Amino acid sequence: MYSDKFERSIKFVLQAEGGYVNDPHDPGGETKYGISKRMHKDVDIKNLTVEEAKAIYYKDYWTYMKCEDIEWPICLAHFDAAVNCGFGGARKWLAESNNDANEYLKQRETYYRARPQMLREKFLKGWLNRLNHLRDYIEREA
Repeated sequence: MYSDKFERSIKFVLQAEGGYVNDPHDPGGETKYGISKRMHKDVDIKNLTVEEAKAIYYKDYWTYMKCEDIEWPICLAHFDAAVNCGFGGARKWLAESNNDANEYLKQRETYYRARPQMLREKFLKGWLNRLNHLRDYIEREA
């Protein structure tokens, strides 16, 4: 049902997002597989399955952000940014990256480092680890 590009991309996103979390400091609030209650008020987050999460990602992120129309691996960088950082930043970085995944990821790192101090203290190490894992994944999947 899903394209090879989506399957390769969702594999990374699901690994990066992990399971159920309800961290009061996380702007997304209650999440599972990266699907947040804040963005998906009608979803039973605690009981969300991997297949349900994939369907949400496909419709609300992959299709919405037109990732299928973007070449590999920039489609993965764009999809993951939409999931982790939001649609606005992802669109901006795509427009400014000249279809270069490394440039896209540099812009995303700059965004992380400019986040408010409280968020940086709690999340920066994890955000940067995610970017490094994404770079490694893109290289392996090239």
